[in-house]
Amino acid sequence: MDYKKTNAARTTITRNTSEMIDKVDNNMYEMVVTLARRSNQIGKEIKEELHAKLEEFATHQDNLEEVFENREQIEISKFYERLPKPPAIAIDELMNDGIYRRTPDVIEQTLLKKDEE
Repeated sequence: MDYKKTNAARTTITRNTSEMIDKVDNNMYEMVVTLARRSNQIGKEIKEELHAKLEEFATHQDNLEEVFENREQIEISKFYERLPKPPAIAIDELMNDGIYRRTPDVIEQTLLKKDEE
C-alpha cells in the first residue's frame, strides 16, 4: 500500500471507540488486537522501505573520521518522519473498511459443521 497517500491523521485526535468496536463485531479486545497487528505490519513495511532508500546512500568505509552529510538522505528521513504513525494509519484503514480480518476459530467451526452434515 502507498502510505504516502493516506488520509490518516498526523496528530493525535479523539476517537469514538464505539464506532471502532462496531467494525469488529462489538468486541473491544478484537479491535485492539486487530489494530495492533495491522500497525505492526505497517511499521515493518515503512521501515523496510526507508532502509532500502537509505541503503543507496550508505558508504562502506572503515574510516570514522569522514562523515558525509547528504542533503537527499536528510530529505528522505524528514519525509518519513512526517508520515502518519502506523497506529493512525491502521485506525484509518479500520474506519474505512480497509482491514481484512479472519478468525481461525470461526473457520474451523464452519468446516466442522459442514463435515457433520
